[in-house]
Parts: sequence; structure tokens; C-alpha cells
Amino acid sequence: MRVYVLQHVPFEELGNIQPWLAQHNAEVHYCRLYANEPLPDVNETDLLVVLGGPMSVNDESHYPWLVAEKAFLAQAIAAEKPIVGICLGAQLIASCQGARIYSNYAKEIGWFDITAVAAPGDVLSLPASMHVFHWHGETFELPAKAVLLASRVACNNQIFQLGQRVIGLQCHLETTAENARSMVLHCADELTGGSFIQDADTILSASEAQYQQLSQLMTLVLDYVTRP
Repeated sequence: MRVYVLQHVPFEELGNIQPWLAQHNAEVHYCRLYANEPLPDVNETDLLVVLGGPMSVNDESHYPWLVAEKAFLAQAIAAEKPIVGICLGAQLIASCQGARIYSNYAKEIGWFDITAVAAPGDVLSLPASMHVFHWHGETFELPAKAVLLASRVACNNQIFQLGQRVIGLQCHLETTAENARSMVLHCADELTGGSFIQDADTILSASEAQYQQLSQLMTLVLDYVTRP
């Protein structure tokens, strides 16, 4: 399995996706867009993991590589390649399909529940309630053919499915304790208070059971998009 990881900043990494890739003997390649590394050939990819980042998908003037990345993702979706997009990655998937990305009415940072949404057809089945990690200030419209799988009052579109091989995660299911520490270290200026913003101590006090649940959910997602 040839896996390409689209990375937007050095401090947002694979987290609990890494052991899943190792278990599947994956050949992992990074495309560090922040370092202007070239995008891969779509035909050479068996799985794309599109990580998060603090920038907006609308910041094309500051990050010109966003233009090429969106075009690449549209091509990969059309080719029915397995794709998992996380936070910014999910928004990039939505954007490349013509959906609008915009500031949410409130930032959402910390550990909060999301709820599965009953969805028709052959879609990923999720637990009824999930306690997951968030770090975002923007949200998005669902792409025209996407199916909503999970939601939350503070930010409705949390997990969506596009076709049979693409899952967008507004929340951070990849998070490990190390990931959380890295986010707090590099983005501490965003912990400014708010109805849906937890402080650093609360974020970092998550139990091993919480991280284990995230790992189980991410495994569910990865198994689904790569199924035969």
C-alpha cells in the first residue's frame, strides 16, 4: 500500500495513524506542502491522508500551494482514491468540490462530544456518541454529493462521506497525547477563552482511555476507506 501524507505544518502529524500504517506494511511518503514539495502522481497513490493546519483554505494568496492541492484532491476524488481529510484536510476536500468554507460562529478547541447522524445508503457506521478532540475556527458547507455522518451543536458538519472512499473529519481523530502537546505548544495564542475553548490544562489532562477511543475511531475510518 502506497500512502501519501499531505502535510501543511511540521507540528501536525500522523499521530495514531502511524501504527495503523505500520500494521499494514504501508510504504509512506510525505508531501510537505509548507516546504514546497511536489504533489504525487494520483495514479501512484493507494491512500491519501490530508492533515490539518492553522491556515484557511481561502488563504491562497499567502499559501499558493493551496491552489494546486485543491486541484490534486479533485483529481484524486474523481479517480475514486481512498482519502481521509482531517480538519483543514476535510475543508480542502469540501472546497475542491465547490463547497464554501467560512468562519464558524465560535472556535471549538478541546474535548467535546459529537453525535452520529442517521444516513441513508452504504456509509460508514459510527458509534452513537463520541468524545473527540477539536481544534478549529472555520467550518464548511457539505459538498453536493456528501453524506453527513456526525454532528455537534457548536459546529454541525463534523464527519462526512463523499462517495465510497472519501471521509472528511472536522475533528481530530488522529490525536495522541504527543499531538495534543504539540498543538498546545504551537497554537497557545488561540486558547483565549470562549464557550467552546478549553484551557491547556484541561486539554492535556485527557485520559489514556480518551486517546484509545480516538485510535479505535480512526482505525474504523481507515479500514473503511481502504476496504476491498
